[in-house]
Amino acid sequence: MNYAFARNQYKKANNAALSAVSDPHEMIGLTMRELSRSLNALQHEKIDSARRQNLLSKAFTAVYILQTSLDFDKGQEIAANLFKVYEYFRTQLQNDLRAPGQAELAVCHEIIEEIIDAWNNIN
Repeated sequence: MNYAFARNQYKKANNAALSAVSDPHEMIGLTMRELSRSLNALQHEKIDSARRQNLLSKAFTAVYILQTSLDFDKGQEIAANLFKVYEYFRTQLQNDLRAPGQAELAVCHEIIEEIIDAWNNIN
């Protein structure tokens, strides 16, 4: 089995698992947890360039999903504040992309963990 085949099988399995989640609340929770895992790994793991790029890609994607899922009509001030927090994450990820180890990923990780705790208490 070659690398490309294995990667495609992983993507299919991962997409199938995500598509099985029908609850939007749960989907956002999964996205936040994925962002948390990526931020944690970026600051703690000894990783090669390919793994680092994969983690950055996952983190950027999670931030994009979180930003685009905000409902500014219903959430108003909370949605606006969360957007700013997610934008801070995006900026720090960009900083890490340019200069690994120089971004404030630990701060981002602490913040997303607090948001996850709050999110889990909503339902």
